[in-house]
Amino acid sequence: MAELSAQRVPITGEAGMGYVLDEGYDMPPLMLTADELEAAVLGAAMVAAQADPSLARAARDLVAKLSAAIPDELRPVVMDGSTRSITTPPLADQSFDGTIIRNAIRERFKLRLAYLDGAGVATERVIWPLLIAYLNSVRYIVAWCEKRNDYRHFKIDRVQSLDVLDGKYPGRRDVLIKGWEKAVVHAG
Repeated sequence: MAELSAQRVPITGEAGMGYVLDEGYDMPPLMLTADELEAAVLGAAMVAAQADPSLARAARDLVAKLSAAIPDELRPVVMDGSTRSITTPPLADQSFDGTIIRNAIRERFKLRLAYLDGAGVATERVIWPLLIAYLNSVRYIVAWCEKRNDYRHFKIDRVQSLDVLDGKYPGRRDVLIKGWEKAVVHAG
């Protein structure tokens, strides 16, 4: 609040009571440089090409919202930027909505997977999903596996079915991700 006041934003109020933006003042629009805008559009194009349908749709919606919010002189950056995502072959369809995994990650819910391993053998795993990783044209669930008592990577196209379990996994997700990063660095 002190920083906004120092920038002459008309705010009234006090700590512990609340603040109000004075009437008639609009916050400045999102201001992006051409490079920042192009990075966002490129990232969104890559997500649209690689992610599950709901996240791909969100990436396209993001570009539409950016296009509506930017000044006219930056519109060519969105329409005809100097970078482009080259589309790879489409990813294998998954038998479930990727939103389920992303929500389980955010809320720290355990998942039960019916999974085919690399040899095509069916297995069942209870995992603590930490993140979805994209490597080339393959999506992985990075997780702590209760059966192996270790970090594992599960190719999403090998997941036959999944169920969200009632219990949340223990520990903080950020700490588990740091443990995974450390394990990956030491394994590589």
